[in-house]
Amino acid sequence: MIKTSRMMYSKEGFVLIFVLGLVSSSWGFLEHDSWITVELQHSLAANSESFSFRGNVTIPSLNSGLANVEQPDLSTADLDLLKKLALGNEFYRLKATVVYSNGAKAQFITSNKACRLLQAQLNDVLWVSLDPSGYVTGITVSQDTPPATVECTQEDVNKLVETQFSTDVLIRHAELAPVPDTAGFIQKVEREREARERGEVRDNRGFFAKYVSTNTLA
Repeated sequence: MIKTSRMMYSKEGFVLIFVLGLVSSSWGFLEHDSWITVELQHSLAANSESFSFRGNVTIPSLNSGLANVEQPDLSTADLDLLKKLALGNEFYRLKATVVYSNGAKAQFITSNKACRLLQAQLNDVLWVSLDPSGYVTGITVSQDTPPATVECTQEDVNKLVETQFSTDVLIRHAELAPVPDTAGFIQKVEREREARERGEVRDNRGFFAKYVSTNTLA
């Protein structure tokens, strides 16, 4: 009996160390902090796989969430293409290439209506979602201002006065789920088992449950 008990506690210790190891490894990336860069490219033609450079985003600290955004002015040709997308009620597509501090890369594509972008005067919000390890799980672009109309008219397009994107970068950190108390549960089961073997736990089952249990064992 003593040998069995020791085996149970060793397994319990292994499970506890394993769980703590998983938690510590998932916290490691953000615990030591890190940086990422995001290269932005956009498609200004409907049904085209061609993307052109839009700008760069540098996040020097994932914990602080501060970002530096560099986006040059749009050329007259690019503005005309964007207005054409809006008039055709087409989607504006954005490709984001994430580069981590260790050199790894990840790519995401997001889109929204070009009309909304013009109505917001090229103001948009870039949402960067992180998992508990500090790796990017998604990048989406949106506008804070509600659309004035569902579709853009020539009058709406003519109201565009900005020639440069103004982007706010917001970081969403994933919340860690609570870690189950595996060690405590194993200890409780072991204590109850030992108490039953010593006869210290009363059998509070009803007559029918005892009857079924007795006949099953028989």
